[in-house]
This record gives sequence, C-alpha cells and structure tokens, in this order.
Amino acid sequence: MSGTALPALPLPAPRRLGHAGFWLASAVAALALILALRGFGSEYAYFAATFVLQYVVLATAWNILGGYAGYVNFGAAAFFAAGAYTTVAIGKALGLGLLPCIGFAALVGGALGLGTGILTLRLRGAYFAIATLCLSVVLQTIVVNWSYVGGSRGAYVLRPREVPFGFDSYSGFLCAVVVVLAAAAVAIARTIEKSRLGLGLAALRDDEAAAEAAGVPTLRLKLIATTISGAMMAVAGAPLPYLGSYVEPNSAFGLAYAVNAIAMPLIGGTASWAGPLIGAVLLASLQQAATVTISSAANLMIVGVVLVVFVCAAPHGIIGLFRGRR
Repeated sequence: MSGTALPALPLPAPRRLGHAGFWLASAVAALALILALRGFGSEYAYFAATFVLQYVVLATAWNILGGYAGYVNFGAAAFFAAGAYTTVAIGKALGLGLLPCIGFAALVGGALGLGTGILTLRLRGAYFAIATLCLSVVLQTIVVNWSYVGGSRGAYVLRPREVPFGFDSYSGFLCAVVVVLAAAAVAIARTIEKSRLGLGLAALRDDEAAAEAAGVPTLRLKLIATTISGAMMAVAGAPLPYLGSYVEPNSAFGLAYAVNAIAMPLIGGTASWAGPLIGAVLLASLQQAATVTISSAANLMIVGVVLVVFVCAAPHGIIGLFRGRR
C-alpha cells in the first residue's frame, strides 16, 4: 500500500464570470466611477477623466480588428473624426443633442468600417494597413473642403444651457456619458473575445490560410470585425466637439489618435480585452500629466518612449508579462 500512488483528484475549475455578469459588473463600475467623480466636483477632474476614457473606447475598438483579428488599422483617426463630424453635421441639420448624435456616429462608423472591409477584402498585412491610412487622407480632404461642417476653418459647437439628468455642469454630464461608453466598449470586447466570433478572429489572426482551409468564414469575420471596430471608434469621437466646443480637421484627424490607438493595446496586450483598458489608462494618464506639468508637445514623445520600452521588455504587453510569470 505504501508504494501505491493514489489517483489524482480532479481540481474544481475556476468559476468564470458569464456575459451577463460581466455586463452587470461593468455597469456597477461605471456607476461607482460617476459617483466618485461627482464627489470631486472639479471641472479638471471631469476633463481628465473624459480624456482618458475616450482613449479607452478608441483603443478597445481598435483592438477588435487589430488585436483579435490581426489586421493593423492605421486609419483610427479617420473613424474617430468621422464620429466627431457626424455630431457636428447631425447637430446642425436636425438640432439634436449629444446622445442621439452618438447613435448616428455608430451608424456612420459602422457603414464606413463595412465599406472599408468590402474594398479591402483581399488585402492583408502591410497592404491593408496602407489602405486604411489612405482612407484617413481621403476623409480629411473631404472634410477640409466641406463648408457645411466648417471646412478648414473648423466648427463651433455650443453646449446646451440646461444640463440633463440633474448634473451640476455639462462637463459632468459629458464625463458620465463617456464613462458609460467606456464600460460598454470593454463589455463588448470581452463578450466578443469569449464568443465563437472571438475564436474565429483568433484563428484568423494566427493563420488565415489554415483557418480558411479548416472552414472558418474568414471574409465574413473580417467584415464583422471592421464594422464593429469602425462603429466603436466613431462613437469614441462623437463627444469630441462638446469637449472643447470647437473641432477642426487638423485636431480631429490628429496623429495622436492614430498612434495612441495602436500603442495602447500593444502596451497593455492585444490578446485580451483588459490589455487596451490597461494601456489606455496608463498612457493617457501619463500624457495628461505631461500636458499639465510639461507641455502637450511631449505627448507623442512619451508614447514613443513607453512603446519602445514595452516592446523590448514585454513584447506581449503587460497582460502577457503577468501571464508569463504565472
């Protein structure tokens, strides 16, 4: 008996939070953050939180196509600006407020993403990335020459005098809207990652030819990913005109949005929904601190330095670093 090995007992599998549970947890976290920011009651706190959480939405949206599917999108600024100028155009044409404009921005961004996917169905790798970069140039040229939305001069967007839902200021209301958008974006990304769609996108990222041979509908998955990613990136840009009450092409199509949308998921880790969230909070907070203490011109330098450090020290991002140690 002493030399007989006892059979190994199966360990209980760790309980994972389901989709509904995660959405509920995201809603609770969003509510807690809104209450915490209202406790501060500071205009700067509202602005800084809006700045950081806007990048959470943008980075999470980019990661659905660039991280899950492996298609690097250099045109994030184009989708972001499309959402911003949808707010300007719809607000001017129909007189609608921010919340309806966000819905229109999602439709415009989704249609733009679907069109991008259709036009680039057969492009892969660097060719797809260059095509998305060209999309940004084309859209910026259209906006610059579109006088209805201000053209090269830009457009002013006046905030409503009445603050909805009992907020103490419009900045607080705007921040609460972006908090909800960030929570929804993270919940959508996590739902996609844990679904059959996420498995298909992972197969597409690992080896597209092998996935096609195994019967994975790669073209359809690519269209779905470009549509969802485009809609979410446009939603991230929709509140921009209300944030500064002014928007112009050079700022809306700024290089910072395109660079940050790529750098934040890479720093946090592209294989998980938590990676873009971690990278966006870390990098956007550093940029906001640099803007206050040093200069806004140092933001891209910070992005470059942090990205080089993480590429060398943790090529799979912060999430990959912790998974490797575990």
